[in-house]
Amino acid sequence: MNRQTKMVFDGAAPLGRAPFNLSRAPAAPPTSIAIVTDAWHPQTNGVVRTLSTTCEVLRSWGHDVTVISPEDYRSVPAPTYPEIRLALTLPGGVGRQLARIAPDAVHIATEGPLGLAARRYCLRRKVPFTTAYHTQFPDYLARRTGLPASLFWHYIRWFHRPAETIMVATETIRTQLREQGLTRLTHWSRGVDLACFTPNAPPQPEYADLQRPILLYVGRVAVEKNIEAFLACGYPGTKVVVGDGPARAGLQAQFPDAVFLGKRSGAALAGCYAGADVFVFPSRTDTFGLVMIEALACGTPVAAFPVAGPLDIVTDAVGALSEDLTRAIDAARYCDRDACAAYGASYSWDAATQQFLSGLAALDEAHTVSLSAPSAS
Repeated sequence: MNRQTKMVFDGAAPLGRAPFNLSRAPAAPPTSIAIVTDAWHPQTNGVVRTLSTTCEVLRSWGHDVTVISPEDYRSVPAPTYPEIRLALTLPGGVGRQLARIAPDAVHIATEGPLGLAARRYCLRRKVPFTTAYHTQFPDYLARRTGLPASLFWHYIRWFHRPAETIMVATETIRTQLREQGLTRLTHWSRGVDLACFTPNAPPQPEYADLQRPILLYVGRVAVEKNIEAFLACGYPGTKVVVGDGPARAGLQAQFPDAVFLGKRSGAALAGCYAGADVFVFPSRTDTFGLVMIEALACGTPVAAFPVAGPLDIVTDAVGALSEDLTRAIDAARYCDRDACAAYGASYSWDAATQQFLSGLAALDEAHTVSLSAPSAS
């Protein structure tokens, strides 16, 4: 089994100790923030949940936050992944939005069409911006195309290099980006809504007649999530999948003994976590894994591979990591559920949002004038 200690970033601890609390405003005055993202509602994934919760907390603190998303544009389904919409933007469309907003800071959250348009506009206007590395796109695309991930790193390096700072969630991803020559890195962790994700979440009725132990996966049902490694492992009990995606029909046909519950949210999702015996995270391509800390906050230990995300989150007290997923599941079952809940509760959206604020690049008056000047392209 993997034995590791929690890693701490220079100048910032990954964990915030305060609970989710929308009334705890930081000392900084309200600012106007533009967030440009290709991932937004109605998508259901960790990036959307992170951004929407961050916006909620920022607004409760008095900040003026504008999200430029595919909701503002016509869009088309992404190839091989129709749940994700790609915005169709005319030249200057995102720039005109930024000019109209004239924010105090610009954050580009994703590397898709909207992110590209915002990046181009800011570079032409010599306006500083920040980015975030939410998704292991080189690995995702490698899984989907059969091409080596190294081919796609050229784009990632090109996209993020001009950013004033690149926000990353874990030390493992920080190290990986440094190896790619991206060094302007700052820490932005994640949090849990403790009003929802708790060991006392109501049990789901579907669990009543299932053979124990119940082994749970939550997330997109897609090839890059490596769910087949979970469903194919020989550990006894019942394997439950919560979520939806393009790989669902194929996996249901291949693994008829598994229980697929579809999408769940809020109290229903919390009940799925709390009622499970082990939460299994088979992905090898995530940068964090928000679902892991939600499961832990519900008192459910985690079993995973020793890769980015789990290496930074899972300790021996709250789960187990192994290249043999069956061994990891078996070891995780012996973890104390109270310890898991306490550990999950240590991740605070307040602390994570303050890290986001601290990582932004504030625009001075000259930048604001340049951003909002006419004849943008």
